[in-house]
Parts: sequence; C-alpha cells; structure tokens
Amino acid sequence: MGTFKAIRIDKAEKGTTATLAQFDEAELMEGDVTVRVEWSTLNYKDGLALTGKAPVVRRFPMIAGIDFAGTVEQSSHPNWKAGDKVVCNGWGMGETHLGAYAEKARVKGDWLVRLPDGMSARDAMAIGTAGYTAMLSVLALEKHGLTPKSGPVVVTGAAGGVGSVAIAVLSKLGYHVIASTGRVSETGYLKGLGAAEVTDRNELAGPAKPLAKERWAGGVDSVGSTTLANLLSMTKYGGAIAACGLAAGMDLPSSVAPFILRGVCLLGIDSVMCPIEQRRVAWSRLATDLDRAKLSEITQEIALADVVAQGARILAGQVRGRIVVKIV
Repeated sequence: MGTFKAIRIDKAEKGTTATLAQFDEAELMEGDVTVRVEWSTLNYKDGLALTGKAPVVRRFPMIAGIDFAGTVEQSSHPNWKAGDKVVCNGWGMGETHLGAYAEKARVKGDWLVRLPDGMSARDAMAIGTAGYTAMLSVLALEKHGLTPKSGPVVVTGAAGGVGSVAIAVLSKLGYHVIASTGRVSETGYLKGLGAAEVTDRNELAGPAKPLAKERWAGGVDSVGSTTLANLLSMTKYGGAIAACGLAAGMDLPSSVAPFILRGVCLLGIDSVMCPIEQRRVAWSRLATDLDRAKLSEITQEIALADVVAQGARILAGQVRGRIVVKIV
C-alpha cells in the first residue's frame, strides 16, 4: 500500500477546504474493482463540491470528482479483469464515495461501463457526466416520440457542458436547434456546434405565463427555475422538456396549464443512479452520434493541480464547453 495524488476535501471551521494532497491507498473505500484513473472532467456539481457552495459532499475526508475513465488494475468482479478500459459516472462518487480526482479509485464493478470501441479515455471524459446527461436527455425525448419532423428543439445553458453536447448531438440527428444562452457573444461557437438559432436567455426570464406562444416541440434544460417554467409555457402541444439541471435554482414557478391544456410532458433526467443498461445505451449512442471533431473543438485540458481554481470559474459561468482533467 502506498499513497497517490488526489483532490481532498475536508471540513473546515467555516465550510470546507479543497487541496491537492497525498492520499493513503489504505483509506480507499470498499469495492471489488481498483482502477488507475487516467482522465476526469469538471462538471457543475464538481464546482459546487470544490467550492462548498452547496452541500454536495456528505462525508469527510472526500476525494472530489464525479466521473473518470481509466484502466482496471485489480478486480474480483466477474465482469472485469486487469487491463480493461472503463468509464464511471455518478453513483455518489465525490459525494458519499471517494471520487475521481485521484490517481486511483476503488468502486463496485456494477458501476462500470466498458469504454466504447474507438473512443479514447480522454474522449470519454471530454464527454463526461455533462455529455452523458445530455445523451440521456436526448434518449428521453426520443422515447417520448420526438423526431426532427416534430419541430424545433431548444437547449438552455447552451454554452455549458450539457448544452454544448446536446446541441452537437441534436443537430447531427437532424433537429433544428435553438440555443438559449446568457453569453450571446458565443453565437459563433454555438452555431459551429450546429445551432440554427441563438437566443438571449433573458427571453426566458421573468414570471412565466401559464401558456405562452408555442415555440418548440421539445428541449433540454440544465437551468431550472424560471427558465424551465417559461420553456414549459412555450412548448407545443404534445411536446416535452427534459430537465437535467438546476444552475438557476431548484424552484419551479410554473402552473399545471402546459400539462393539462397542451399535453406537455416534463421528463426528469437523473444521471447519478441511472440503471446500468441505460448507461450502456447512452455511451454507445455517444460513440456514434457525437461528432468527434466538434467534441475536440469544445474541449480544453487542465492538470489535476488546476482543478480547484477551475471549480469557481464553472459556477461563475466562465467555462465554455468541456474541461478534461489529465490525472496521470
């Protein structure tokens, strides 16, 4: 047993602290697979954990990071052997289970998904939980019956990680994508991803009417609160919105009108405890339905030592697209 580098979160007199430190391998939690972590990523939830802005972390000390890609070192699980390339998202990592910003992770083999053929570990984390959540949202809209012929789709928080991947996937599938953003200066970036239109998020601000003019057949929302309420009021008859985030808050100041007068559906997307079969489908679809060139364009790389500083930036809306973290 030795030590390894990790981003460690500890309780402090006021709030929490996050630092790059040495972690004792003997302190790793129970699990039947040990993974050499090669890449991770920075998600909005990671920013909350690193800064202590929300009570994401439930035990201390904690290793931050909610997702990783790497190589199996040891396994007593029947599905995995040393040398296997794997991806892991959610399952409480970085919250209740020691997480991904570390050179080693020990997890349950039932949590792991095999890295898709032709996808590198870096690509998998360029997608990360944000991109995987975007794909779960697209799958939910498809299950609802949405197709490109249904009409335009809207993506909120468009310049963020979920939004960027959602735009790239939906546009490749043939949808007319309307990107809603607070950074209209990113119009060129968003149209490069495949957005047909870019709108200012202020159009979705303010109290929502019970019903407003029908503008889209569906959408992916990572913002929540008033934005989601306005989205619902503007969704066409029989349409659906996939809700997967809360950047603007957990409240939903809406009414039942869109649901009972237009038959609109609100589709809840949970990435953390999502069943393993659905995860496999999502990663398989990401391997085929996400343009790797576009993925490269939206991705920047940082070192493990840079993670803590970047956590505050993602909460401030200063991060565009995806950040991958090189662990080793």
